[in-house]
Amino acid sequence: MKNKIAALSAGVLLVAGLVSCNDGETYAEQKEKERKAISAFIGRDAVVMESKTDTLIHIGKINVISESQFYQQDSMTNVEKNEYVLFKSTGVYMQIISKGAGEKLKSGETRRVYCRYTEFNIMADSVQTTNNSIFWEPRPDIIEVSNTSGTISGSFVMSSAGWGAMYTAYADKSVPAGWLIPFTYINIGRQVSSDQPISKVRLIVPHSQGQKDASSRVYPCFYEISYQEE
Repeated sequence: MKNKIAALSAGVLLVAGLVSCNDGETYAEQKEKERKAISAFIGRDAVVMESKTDTLIHIGKINVISESQFYQQDSMTNVEKNEYVLFKSTGVYMQIISKGAGEKLKSGETRRVYCRYTEFNIMADSVQTTNNSIFWEPRPDIIEVSNTSGTISGSFVMSSAGWGAMYTAYADKSVPAGWLIPFTYINIGRQVSSDQPISKVRLIVPHSQGQKDASSRVYPCFYEISYQEE
């Protein structure tokens, strides 16, 4: 049975008290709950709905591939097979929908990137935040991202219109570590024609690689994110 979630369309959709930790739970127990939630999510046919009749994201049943297979496929995932690569060192799962136009971020380079995203709390089974709405159109989330000898770092910066949805929700300039993993594999550029795709990925991000609320409350999130040069 498909898991249909009604995604609200306005503002930051932070759900209060989504994952309240039991004072009696140990950190190990919380991590085990998270692990089981991710495993169940991968195996089910999840659908995020924009309304009662309109699908926002069809996640589907996920086919996990190894890093070695991912590299053999020219660092790509087969979208038709719904492949996600698991990076064992971080626990992040990634699907590259499109590598996009432009070039990879070079060593020693810093660039500003527009991000459009939807954040789905796996344990709460609901959309948590998103900037894919008219409300956030004038205030995109902007990342200033740097490559220092292969190490990717980044922070959210304010646009001329104000802060984007992620900073507004979590009051933290630090970009979740899971969001930065794709920059090793995708291109960063501008869309100059309608038939030219921009970089787009889907991620499953455990709490250790997520935003500060996920980190403190120990819950994983699914993201669909597009990246485009400012």
